[in-house]
Amino acid sequence: MILAIDVGNTNIVLGFLDGEELVNECRLSTEVNDSAEEYAIKLNSIFEICKIEPSQIEGSVLSSVVPPLNRTISKAVKLLTGKKPIVIGPGVKTGLNIKTNNPAELGADMVAGAVAGIAKYPCPQIIFDLGTATTASVIDKNGCFIGCSIQCGVKTALNALSAGTAQLPQIEIVAPKSSIGTNTVDCMRSGTVYGTAAMIDGLVKRFEKELGSDATVIITGGLGGVIAQHCETDVIVDRNLVIDGLRMIYEKNI
Repeated sequence: MILAIDVGNTNIVLGFLDGEELVNECRLSTEVNDSAEEYAIKLNSIFEICKIEPSQIEGSVLSSVVPPLNRTISKAVKLLTGKKPIVIGPGVKTGLNIKTNNPAELGADMVAGAVAGIAKYPCPQIIFDLGTATTASVIDKNGCFIGCSIQCGVKTALNALSAGTAQLPQIEIVAPKSSIGTNTVDCMRSGTVYGTAAMIDGLVKRFEKELGSDATVIITGGLGGVIAQHCETDVIVDRNLVIDGLRMIYEKNI
């Protein structure tokens, strides 16, 4: 069994994989100031909840968009399992051909998502990852990563809206019955859910025009399923895309 860890700005996703099967998935809040020992305690609790012994972990792989936590999480994993994780970065084999101005800038989670997307679905493709930021990765017909788009994440935008206005509350992210809201909460839900879905539809049209062909559209991330069902574009929801990509990269490096 391997442990795949995706460190995001808001959450840390932990995937326990037995071969290609995702046995368990858990989340922790991202806390930049926590020590390795504190993370080891949290990880140990997750292991206990999932009824998995640290000795069952053959190895682990880590992607992170929070650089200060790379060493911390790595140390925590080693404290618990006795094995240092593979950290996605320079020198790690991914098999991904990145054709951007500065490939080193590309987030490790986007690398992992692209690796899995190319392995699982036809190219060209567009991968939307709905996290703290909403990212849209564009893969050409040859399986090369040619660029992306980065937008404010759904919850991030909603939190900013509530914090920056006097009368707009925090709301649950669900679709209202109508896109034309008739009360404050439904108006906010319309903008959040239908507005994000419309943004995805619009970006797909622009990307496909530049690609010169239709593309496979994949949506991942915690809110992917909520938003995808309101897109006019045909989309594939793959909640575990990044975890699958981490597994594939791990297998290339052992």
